[in-house]
Amino acid sequence: MSENKQNTNAFLMHLSSFGGYLFPFGSIVVPLILWEIKKKDSKILDATGKEVINFNLSYLIYTTVLVITMIMVGVNFIFDDVNPLSLFFIISAAVLVGIISIIKFILIIIGAVKANQGDLYHYPLTINFMK
Repeated sequence: MSENKQNTNAFLMHLSSFGGYLFPFGSIVVPLILWEIKKKDSKILDATGKEVINFNLSYLIYTTVLVITMIMVGVNFIFDDVNPLSLFFIISAAVLVGIISIIKFILIIIGAVKANQGDLYHYPLTINFMK
């Protein structure tokens, strides 16, 4: 596979993470499909696919933990005492989910640009589920 085509495919793998904005779990399903199709074409595409999937799974876990915690504190806030600390935590967690979403968006763009330049981009704070 030519280097230009390889870079383009790696670029598309990173951008496929935006599939999550189109349908639930799209940020995992779309990169997984692309990785399955292209992983045999080159080692770089195999590594890129794993990195993108690991990043999206990590992001899903971080966000899910925050949302579940927010819901639990929210239920406690509604049915128990009106505690200002609980309200502060709910607002803080919601803001944190928003910040993580913005960071994810920026990191996807950075990863896509690096891949288009031929670099293998490693997302920060990513859990390596697939090695």
